[in-house]
Parts: sequence; structure tokens; C-alpha cells
Amino acid sequence: MRFVTATGRGAIDACLAEAVTRMEAAGIRLAGTVQTNIARADRAVCDMDIRVLPDGPVFRISQDLGVGARGCRLDPGALESAVTEVEARLDGAALLIVNKFGKQEAEGRGLVNVIADATARGIPVIVGVNRLNLPAFLSFADGLAAPLPTDPQAIADWVLAAIGQSQADAAPPKTALLP
Repeated sequence: MRFVTATGRGAIDACLAEAVTRMEAAGIRLAGTVQTNIARADRAVCDMDIRVLPDGPVFRISQDLGVGARGCRLDPGALESAVTEVEARLDGAALLIVNKFGKQEAEGRGLVNVIADATARGIPVIVGVNRLNLPAFLSFADGLAAPLPTDPQAIADWVLAAIGQSQADAAPPKTALLP
């Protein structure tokens, strides 16, 4: 299991989304989630959507709590719907990618069971982790996780090495993994 951390709002999401684009182009069978943050002109905070890999659906996982709202905006019901979709796509996946080990995961919910299942099956896992949840993630990983650079090409290269070329789809890549 590997994890990616970064500073700056949306940096992990952007990095993992680009890495996923490269892996999809190489024909790697993915399961998991990537997040897109959608800016709103009328709010200081963005809307958060996650796409279930490889082919959707997309879930809005943020709730609009109003202009002055504070605190967590996560819609736990939408996240759990996404978890169900990810679980259904784990069979046959060469890699599980989880956009965020967040508060839900830190509390033993969200995608933790999917991460554990993939690990038990020997499926490589990449998880995005912010600094706030890093201690909880490292405790959950129990010594089985190592960091990856916040670099989409380095992530894609690690994946290719971890899964071996034999597990990539037989079809030739649509594009190279070069930047």
C-alpha cells in the first residue's frame, strides 16, 4: 500500500486525477475513486464530486450548508453509495486508488473495508491522505504503507512496477505514460 500527501487545497486530488488519466491511457484496470473540486462563485468553498473508477457514476459528496456554514460538508450517504459502487468493481481490478483517507475513514467507515479487502487480495492500493488524517491512516495501515512522491508520473511508474506488465490490459496503450 502506498499513500500520497501534499499541501495546498486540491493538490492531492489533482495529482491523483492526473495519475489516473495516465494509468487509464496505459490500459490499467482501476477501481476506486478520484475527486473533482468545482469552484462556486457564490461560495468560499467548492463542491466535491467523486468519480467511481473505471467508468462512473459520479457522486456529489458535499452538501450545500449555506454561505455562513462551518464544519464538515461531507454527505455521508453519498459517500456510502460510492463505496458500494467501488466494492462492486473490485473484482478484476489491477489497482485500487482512493482519493482521500478522510474523517470517515479515520473513524473506521467510508472506504476502509474496501482498502482492507484489496490489500487482503494482493491488489496494490494508493491512498490520498492529508496531513490532518495522516496519523489515523498510518495507524490503520499498521506499518504496511509507504509514501509516494506527489508526482503523477512517479505514481504511474510505481503502479506499472507493482502490477507488472502482465496485469495491464492486453490492448496497446492509447498514449504513452510520458509527461
